[in-house]
Amino acid sequence: MRKIYKTLTVLFVLLFSISTVNAKTLTERLADGHKLRLGFGTAVPWAYAGDNGEALGFVNMIALTVLEEMGITEHETKVFEWSGLIPGLNADRSDMITGGMYILKSRCANIDFSDPIGVFGDAMLVPKGNPQGIYNYKDVIRTGAKLVTGAGFNTVEAAKKYGVPESQMLLVEGEVGILAAMKAGRADVAVQTWFGGKEHEEKTNGQFEVTDPSKMPKETMNVVGIGFRKGDDKFREAFNAALAKVMGSPKMMERAGKYGYTKAQLLTDPSMTTEWACSTK
Repeated sequence: MRKIYKTLTVLFVLLFSISTVNAKTLTERLADGHKLRLGFGTAVPWAYAGDNGEALGFVNMIALTVLEEMGITEHETKVFEWSGLIPGLNADRSDMITGGMYILKSRCANIDFSDPIGVFGDAMLVPKGNPQGIYNYKDVIRTGAKLVTGAGFNTVEAAKKYGVPESQMLLVEGEVGILAAMKAGRADVAVQTWFGGKEHEEKTNGQFEVTDPSKMPKETMNVVGIGFRKGDDKFREAFNAALAKVMGSPKMMERAGKYGYTKAQLLTDPSMTTEWACSTK
């Protein structure tokens, strides 16, 4: 009986210790020596891992520049499928989402976002020459084309909003799945970020091309932020303060520019805030 009591006591202490650690905020955990973990998927050129697991892509470059401004120079990388980024963050498998997420109302219900790091538009990826003349969701419906996009992408909600029936939609895992579906002929057209589409255009040596984002509905323009667990307000506020200092700076633009980020992505409309996106997108 005494042995059972001692075992239960040890288990109780262990469980109490684990829940105490999980209850700590990111700021407190970093102060305890916890190494910051960046969570992202494989979405070139937004965010992806190098051969040695290093964080690459323009969103990671922006995030790392901000963290350095905060005095944080060490980090780990955690690579997820796109649909696992938010669950992974909330399950304490990462500390920040640097995958290049659009700030959407549905996502704001589950995580908090930094101030925007830029404004971006979506586009269609079509076969060279765009034989069916598809530039937007109306064209997808008109032609009856099979549309592929990533599970968990903002484009799933957008396609449904503009009337694309589920029978015309194919959902796959991330950018890699999108290109695979197009190359295999399982889909006629893909919808993704303009950056992602340009990457696929280059990878296939012109087999596919990207349409003009301005021919998409204006409402599809979105702002991107860095994701944080709810409750990590102190760290997120410090991150925002450092972001304000480095946003658009020569250092940030040089590092992010290597991956295609330009001044065209810098936010110029002060009304397009995180709060605005969380309430309207």
